[in-house]
Amino acid sequence: MVKFRWITIIVGLVVIFSGCKKDNQFAISGKITNAGDKTIYLEQLFVSNSTPIDSVKINSKGEFKFKHQTSIPTFYLLKLSDINFVTLLVDSAENVNISADVINFSSGYLVEGSPGSEMVQQLNEKLHTTKQKLDSIRSLNILYENRNNYAQLKEGLDTEYAKIVQTQVDYSTNFVLNNPFSMASVLALYQRFDPETYVITDIQPLKVAASALHSIYPGSDHVQALYANTLQLMQNERAAKLQQIIENEGSNSPDIVLPDPEGKDIPLSSLRGKYVLLHFWSAKDEASRIVNPVLKELYRKYKSKGFEIYQVSVDKERFEWIDAIDKDQLTWVNVGDMEGSINAVNVYNIKQIPSNYLLDKEGVIIAKNLKGPSLTKKLANIFD
Repeated sequence: MVKFRWITIIVGLVVIFSGCKKDNQFAISGKITNAGDKTIYLEQLFVSNSTPIDSVKINSKGEFKFKHQTSIPTFYLLKLSDINFVTLLVDSAENVNISADVINFSSGYLVEGSPGSEMVQQLNEKLHTTKQKLDSIRSLNILYENRNNYAQLKEGLDTEYAKIVQTQVDYSTNFVLNNPFSMASVLALYQRFDPETYVITDIQPLKVAASALHSIYPGSDHVQALYANTLQLMQNERAAKLQQIIENEGSNSPDIVLPDPEGKDIPLSSLRGKYVLLHFWSAKDEASRIVNPVLKELYRKYKSKGFEIYQVSVDKERFEWIDAIDKDQLTWVNVGDMEGSINAVNVYNIKQIPSNYLLDKEGVIIAKNLKGPSLTKKLANIFD
């Protein structure tokens, strides 16, 4: 009886795993006229390279077939050569069919049975058509540049050029916003007019697609790269905004409102009228703790002259924070939400600790990351 039960379980597991294997299997088949006896290759397309995974001989009728497995939508290259290939986006259980002629294989193919591959084809064809139009206008510019009325002609050509570019940008942006959960949006986001110019430069479509795709395909290397790239662009955007604040004389620094050790919310703006060192630190960070004695000496020297320190903790352990304040005898304003003070860290684009900003009496940022002698000299110039 026990033996029979184990046999039943084993058979059940075999059936389950066989079913899973079949569910993840896809097929790519097709017919390419005038390609008999040629070899066709299948490569998986990664972020920075592609890897060959199979090849088959096309029969005398032009027919071929691949069978493989994938659990998520995956990019593949179907290649006759390094310059004659098509890009596919294949999901599990799809039966993809390709029809083409060997001469115009990469541009004149028909794909069926794969919605993702159809989207990829539409995106590539649209951009190809746009590039052809732009090339035509560039050629006309060269053709007309020696004409007497070239300035007038150029103005019209430039207007048409900008219109074509904007049409492509609108098309690609709307594609991403309308298909945020499709892996085809990854292709749309990384398409370029030329090696230096992306079609989509607005960060909002990246945010939408990165968030959507990361929620359902977190293991995809394409999605991971898109997600990381989007986070970096967001950080750069925040840094640019902060730089604008620094360079725009008279603009106030972004406000911070965080609780002190007694739980009382202390706004950074409440210190207007004083020179304030906005200082980010951690009780667990050795470098932060080494700086504290220097800050204590400067605070003792200049507090009566209108100097204040607003120290923001990025800690998550309240006991360690309070203990460090007591041991280091820190008597200035100390705040932190014990959740990393993430909002303040992001607003001020803090990449490492300790970090600081020096604010004047109106809250304008006048210096950044002053350390040791540089901080001492700066305060001496202000107060001595």
